[in-house]
This record gives sequence, C-alpha cells and structure tokens, in this order.
Amino acid sequence: MNTPAVPSIAAPETGVQRTVLPNGLTVLSEFYPGVRSVALGAWVRAASVHEAREVMGVSHLLEHLVFKGTERRSAHALALSLESLGGSLDAYTSREHTSFQARVLDEHLPEAADVMFDLMFRPLLRAEDLKLERKVVLEEISMVEDTPDDLVFDLHNEALWGAHPLGYSILGTRDTVAAMKLDDLRALHARAYHPPHVVVSAAGNVTHEHLLEVLADAGWADLPRGDDTPLEEAAAAAQAPGVRHVQRDGAQCHVVLGSATVPHRDARRFALMLVDTLLGGGMSSRLFQKVREELGLAYSVYTFQSFHSLSGAHGVYLGTAPDTRAAALATVQAELRRLADEGIPEKELAQGRQQLKGQITLGLESPSARMYRLASLELYREPFRPLDEVLRSVDAIDGAAARAACAEFFGPDRQTVVSLGPTA
Repeated sequence: MNTPAVPSIAAPETGVQRTVLPNGLTVLSEFYPGVRSVALGAWVRAASVHEAREVMGVSHLLEHLVFKGTERRSAHALALSLESLGGSLDAYTSREHTSFQARVLDEHLPEAADVMFDLMFRPLLRAEDLKLERKVVLEEISMVEDTPDDLVFDLHNEALWGAHPLGYSILGTRDTVAAMKLDDLRALHARAYHPPHVVVSAAGNVTHEHLLEVLADAGWADLPRGDDTPLEEAAAAAQAPGVRHVQRDGAQCHVVLGSATVPHRDARRFALMLVDTLLGGGMSSRLFQKVREELGLAYSVYTFQSFHSLSGAHGVYLGTAPDTRAAALATVQAELRRLADEGIPEKELAQGRQQLKGQITLGLESPSARMYRLASLELYREPFRPLDEVLRSVDAIDGAAARAACAEFFGPDRQTVVSLGPTA
C-alpha cells in the first residue's frame, strides 16, 4: 500500500529533495547524474551517547545482532542478498547514530530497500545468536586493545569527557558486553527503531519519486509511527585539562592531545576546520613539516575533528619512540602556542581556504559521500546548502575568525593529553 506523503521540500536546481512520511520517516535524496549506482542509507538516532553506563555498547551489539537473521532471511541469505548482485551491505555505530548502508546498481535499489527493511525492523533477536555475536564483539574489543593507535583515542575520550557517555567506548567494555541480556537489546530496538527516529538518505541514479515508491513497496511507509519521543542526550562538559600516561610495552608511544570545541551547527565550525587543515591536515601542514620532516620525531602525526549535536572536539595524534616522546610533545605544544598567540598569516590562510575547498569538493564526488552529506544535514538539523554556498562560507573565514578560533581552542594549556606506551 502506498501511503500518501507530506509534500516534499525541494531544491530543484540541486536535485535534492526531502519528504516526511505520515508515519514520521524522513526521506532525502539527491539525483546524481552520470552514474549507474545508488547509495542508500538509514540512520537511527540511537547510539552510545544515549546509553546508560551499565549497558555500554548495547547499540553496537544490536547493530551486530540484526545481521544474524530476520523473519524472512537467514544470516547467510542477508550476506548473499546484495553481494550476489555486485553490491554491498554494511553498518556502523557512532557516538550519536546507528547506520545501515547499501551500495547497489540502480536497478537493484528495490532489493536494497527490502533487505534494509528486514534488518532494521524485522530481526529475530534470538538468544542463541546473542551468545555467538557476543564472542564476535569481544574479539572486536580485543582487536582494539591490540591496536594502540586505536586504543589511545578511547582513552583520550574517557579522559576528556569523564563520566559523560561521550567518554564511553562505542564497543562497550568486556564486562558490559559479557553481562548484556537479550532483553537489553530488545528494549533498545522496541524504543528506538521507529520511523520518527530514522532518516533515510539516497544518492545516485535515482529520482525522489522512484525512491518513495521503492520504500513504500518494501513496507517502510506502512510502519506504525511508534514512540516518537527523542532519546535523551545530556549536555556534555569537558573535564579540566590534564595529563595521563598509560604504561604499556611496545616500540612506540602513542599520544593524543585535544580539547572540547563546538557543536555541529555552530558557525565557528568552518574556522576550526580551516585551522585544523593548516595545523595537521596533510603533508604540507605545520605539524607534518615540523615534527616529521624537519625533526624526524614521528612517522605519523595528524589532527582530527569531531562535531556532535551538543558538543565537539579537536585534537592531535602522534606516534613516536619512547625516548623522543617528550621532544615530540613539546614541539606540538609549541605549535599550538604559536597558533593561539599569533593566529594565521593571510598568505597561509589563503592556502588553507583553497585546500579546504578542494577537500570539500572532491569529497562529494561519489554517491556515497552525497548520501552521507544529506543524512548529516538532517541529523544535525541544518538546512541544505548548495556546494557553491558552502565554499563561499570557507572564503568568508578571515584572519579575525581564524585568530579567535586559535586563541579559544588551540592553546596548549587547554589540551587534555593522554599517552599510551613504554616510558623512556
């Protein structure tokens, strides 16, 4: 049955359209000519930031468990469903959302929509499957523990955010995963997997009208509205800056230093991205040139950013030998002090604008990237802006805006420092 839809909010010049179905499901699409594929994704507004500490990792474990079988498909049938057509099916859990995605030829969009509907809304969630998948997730935790340049980020998040769920491990801990009950997963599914909490995004060789028809035929439009109360997310306050070292055998010491910044919707986000690019966003960046090329103190050194609904963070990662850890960290901190005190010269700022605009533009040259962009705008409740308008926002970042971002967020005294590895 094709349920009538709320009228679309369209931007015809871009090919982007948005529809909210009567049951609360939000559907976005972007027609992207010149390809024969479609990227289809669905995001659930439920993830680690919404979890209680005693069930840390429940969102991620549920994401795993739905792949173990549905009312109509076995686990093997799910694995085969799109791969046999040359497509792909995947999922991930982030801090704020759980996502399921498919990439298929345009002619196979109905199969993708049908499989994703099965996964998300008709999983069996059996006790015997939980017993098996629990072992898989425990192995995933072990893999992170054996990968220090991954583990150090979890340790830094914990140090930066303290008891707030932003400091939790998305995978959970050995104790929480081992203690997880089937009722915990079923309760999360019953609470969150309803149309008002779901955003569907598609990009590629697909019209909005066809996407709506495909989703209706697969059953998405007929889902009951369910509980539409948003899951609670507490405002986060970063802990006071500090220094923590975790002793561990190994050939390298892995260091992350960073601080809280701004939410996704904050206008200062672009200035932060620009500073981040110039500081550690590539081979030409200050940290790469100073720490690696000039001083030879690290093979890997880079910056990172994350923006959430109510908060954000930035930081620097470097991996260095134990006996050069102090020198490498001091070099990074000196660059941060230089940024905070001096800002960025106009010549360097102009180069950074060009670099950031190129990264944004090149990053959108695939259906999957455009699918992610549409979903992100909806999830963070931002209006769609054509690419040229976004690039004008980058061009508008002047020296004063960059200096303000540098002074407020990049001072070395603001940073929480966590290192993992042997001492010299």
